Amino acid sequence: MKKHSTLPKLGLDGLKENWRSDLQAGFFVFLIALPLSLGIAIGSGFPPSAGIITAVVGGLLVSRINGSFVVINGPAGGLIVVMLAAVESLSDGGDMISGYRYTLAAIMLAGLFQVIMGRYKLGSLSAFFPAPVVHGMLAAMGISIIARQVHVMLGAVPEAGGLYYQLGQIPNSLMNSTPGVATIGLISLAILFIWPLLKKTPLAKVPAPLVVLILGMVMAQIYGIQHEHYHFGQAAVHEHIISAPFLVEIPDSMTAYFYMPDFSKFFTFEFWMATVSICLVVSLESLLSATAAEKIDPHKRATDLDRDLSAIGMGNVVAGALGGLPMIAEFIRSSANVEGGAQTGWANFFHGLILLFFVALFPHLLHSIPHASLAALLVFVGYRRTTPKVFKDILAIGKDQLFLFVVTILAVLATNLLVGVFFGVFIKLLLHLSRGVWLNNLFKIHFTIVESGNNVTVTIIGSALFSNFIPMKTAVDSIEKGKNITFDFSQGYLIDHSILVYIEEFSENYAANCGTCRKVGHALETYSDHDLAVRLMTADDRKKS
Repeated sequence: MKKHSTLPKLGLDGLKENWRSDLQAGFFVFLIALPLSLGIAIGSGFPPSAGIITAVVGGLLVSRINGSFVVINGPAGGLIVVMLAAVESLSDGGDMISGYRYTLAAIMLAGLFQVIMGRYKLGSLSAFFPAPVVHGMLAAMGISIIARQVHVMLGAVPEAGGLYYQLGQIPNSLMNSTPGVATIGLISLAILFIWPLLKKTPLAKVPAPLVVLILGMVMAQIYGIQHEHYHFGQAAVHEHIISAPFLVEIPDSMTAYFYMPDFSKFFTFEFWMATVSICLVVSLESLLSATAAEKIDPHKRATDLDRDLSAIGMGNVVAGALGGLPMIAEFIRSSANVEGGAQTGWANFFHGLILLFFVALFPHLLHSIPHASLAALLVFVGYRRTTPKVFKDILAIGKDQLFLFVVTILAVLATNLLVGVFFGVFIKLLLHLSRGVWLNNLFKIHFTIVESGNNVTVTIIGSALFSNFIPMKTAVDSIEKGKNITFDFSQGYLIDHSILVYIEEFSENYAANCGTCRKVGHALETYSDHDLAVRLMTADDRKKS
């Protein structure tokens, strides 16, 4: 109890108590959010101002109504693939502006669904998607971002074609790049890779995206390309070399930032595909990021995921109405927020406020930002989702996890996000059936919770899987704090990786609130040496299902 008395105050009292540290953290996040917001918007087929709108709404509005404490809300790289696909599929004859306005309507509707999901306590439904499938989805989006943005980074225009065709054209773009633009892009990318190696130097305190931004602006002037601007909805033609945009164009007047959503495609299949895709990705990424942010919060405060989902949904309704991208709880910026000394959600508010003032007072500075620098940022974002370490870490959990991860990547790249994700889920269910899980246990879990004094025993009977454990999760989450909890697997059959991850995270958080957790039950077989690998507890499931 003593620990809780030192928690930062919230509301206006928290502002009075922590405004200095939160203002400092907000400024630090602003330096990172500015280039990323611009780059993500352009990569998504939106005007650059759309990213600014979303970051400002996320800071000024969502920070006041959400259920988290150190999370930063704004546009994220993972949304690029979904948003660009929506704009392209909804556009009238390739008119990006029309596709953009239709997509704004889809964003508003997706946000409304999120509000409803949060109000009806559906934040836990994210647990239905197994970890390797979610990571496979993120990795596939990373590959898609790289396939599109490498060409922009090199100042080349690839021939029209699908994702695999664009990947295949990367060598051609390297050979036919625009020298000045490619130099800016490649140096920017090199800085992003090198900067993490400077952790123990004073330079590490300067955000790498800010370095990329400033250096890119300087090099753009050196190479004489400072007057080649990008105009949303229209390609800017370079009179000597290529037909590609070079620099960002931000309106001088704030009123020119805003576009109205168009609901006239409400009854079309494409509109609802876009709406469901946006809702799925935004909700999954937000819930995953908010959960991860709990672990880096110096005060280990728990996030109210349902409230957070509703708040982000409300932010998306407002952002869509104003012409912005959808937003998520963004983990990288949240990490920077904690590093900057953030104590409360006011840091998120300050980041949005500073961004608003900057673009209102200094729009001419944004005109000098080269696309190549922003594209390099996005290529790096894509790479972080698909590094060899990601594959290695998943393989360490088990070959079955790597198989699902790769299958999901291939399915998303070959089809689209929704089809790919649900195909991964389908393969996971087939894998469980092949291991002896019975059909009546596939979506229904059997467990008991017995309380005796200060001791609580949670006994799993039969199989505990990603597809059935939400009722158990709800029951376990409601256990009073400060108890001694035992998770008994001895009567179980197959214990899935997703359940083990949940129990591990629950145990850490529960221990932080003066409780204890332990697991009992000897596994007959585990599918790797990893502590959270799928485990088979008994030889036969018939009697337990």
